[in-house]
Amino acid sequence: MEPDFLSISALQHLLFCERQCALIHLDQEWRENRWTAEGRILHENAHDGPSETRPGVRVARGLQVQEAALRIAGQCDVVEFHRDGQVIPVEYKRGKPKAHRADEVQLCAQTLALEAMLNVAIPVGYLFYGTPRRRTEVCMDAPLRALTTRTVSRLREILAARILPKAVYERRKCAACSLSDVCQPQGVAAAGPWFRKRLGSME
Repeated sequence: MEPDFLSISALQHLLFCERQCALIHLDQEWRENRWTAEGRILHENAHDGPSETRPGVRVARGLQVQEAALRIAGQCDVVEFHRDGQVIPVEYKRGKPKAHRADEVQLCAQTLALEAMLNVAIPVGYLFYGTPRRRTEVCMDAPLRALTTRTVSRLREILAARILPKAVYERRKCAACSLSDVCQPQGVAAAGPWFRKRLGSME
């Protein structure tokens, strides 16, 4: 990957939590827990196997992609090349569909890269979730493409500033995060008012 290219997977981290994203991609922090291990194994099973040909479709695994205009690069778990010309990316995720759009943005970024590299239009992709074990269709519409572009810009801002975003405690997100011990969101959030009060008394 070129030095100034951003990792497509970082877009998913950013929309899940800006602080987590900065811890991973600025501070090079990483811890593994049950959920990250399950996700890693799911991805390994998806893209480490050999490419294959089925009736009417060729399946490529672990395909490296990049988009020069946005300067993003990454790896697609699976890309299907259909005989009728359709190109369909499939991203594998543990768990089930999320309320936020982080997974969709990651898939859309892969789609933008494939479109640029192959000079094709890709109207849909799929997210395969491990719990229901079925595909969820993702429409690559204008709002999702715009959100993806904005997310790339925001990621570049955070990495260029080299400042760790403040902690925002969200019980369900933080409980599932493998970096909660490093981030300490409850402690950081609770300490803020105390420091402000102390600083005020010193003026």
